[in-house]
Amino acid sequence: MITRNARRIKTGITSARFEEAIARYAAAEDRETEINKNIEQEVNELLEKYNDELMILAQTKTTAFEIAQSYCLDNKETLFDKRRSIGTMHGIAGFRLGTPRLKTAKGSDWKAVLKALKQQLPDYVRITEEPAKDMLLADRHKETVAPLLIQIGVQVVQDELFYIESRKAA
Repeated sequence: MITRNARRIKTGITSARFEEAIARYAAAEDRETEINKNIEQEVNELLEKYNDELMILAQTKTTAFEIAQSYCLDNKETLFDKRRSIGTMHGIAGFRLGTPRLKTAKGSDWKAVLKALKQQLPDYVRITEEPAKDMLLADRHKETVAPLLIQIGVQVVQDELFYIESRKAA
């Protein structure tokens, strides 16, 4: 089932109704600005109120993390010989495998890897071809490009967008 979110444009609007709509739009925008300003002010006050405590808590967590990590690294063979984590009365600590990634071997770089891949595993070399839309758009008025755009199946379009700019309340 396809649902469409199209709006039906009303017709036959009088100039008085148009003025009223612009006035309502401007009033709603002014109130919205006022509310957002109040929210921002209250959020800033809360952040300021708890900022010192949050900084102390972040430092406490960092220090505790470093201590726990050092302990686990120093005792890795005995603590993690069978499992990757250990439980305590207050939580769990352990080692987790990260997402696999590729890294060049010592003495190698990606340029050398690419060269070797081209020779030995060419299926693992990407060749990306795509239209340079930005260049076509920038050069659309050039004599060499403009007549060929339609021929190759491209047209330059520019949508017309409706807008309202309300006068801001002082």
